[in-house]
Amino acid sequence: MSIQPHPPGGLFDGPLHLYAVRVYYEDTDLSGITYHANYLRWFERARSDVLRLLEIDQRAAIEQGEGAYAVADVALKYLRPAKLDDDIVIETRCTDIKAASVKMNQRAMRGDEALCTAQLRIGFVASDGRPRRQPQHWRDAFHTVLTEENP
Repeated sequence: MSIQPHPPGGLFDGPLHLYAVRVYYEDTDLSGITYHANYLRWFERARSDVLRLLEIDQRAAIEQGEGAYAVADVALKYLRPAKLDDDIVIETRCTDIKAASVKMNQRAMRGDEALCTAQLRIGFVASDGRPRRQPQHWRDAFHTVLTEENP
């Protein structure tokens, strides 16, 4: 049996979630600068990894008709460009938990340099798109990493 690589994954450093990405050619425009929409993709991957590490099974919730998370609000601030071959770490902080939503702050960092920041509200919605209470054990899981810090 041959050795198989595992998909990338992040980790928690206290309440801070860290998720590494690299800027590939496909992420850039003709000038070698990261296309702005790719930050949204990287932030989404990091948030999905947060859920996985908190043992929140989105797929099962969707398949069982319980509901799913959807971005309700997002505010991005582009600070500096990421370039081809840059190593980026996406930092995610959970800052508020409500019955049907979670607020998060995210930053794309190149070393100590912030490249892009995001403030988000993620809502839990039923299959018809209406807000729905998150399962209690999910809210409890988020409380384990809740922080008041803002990036």
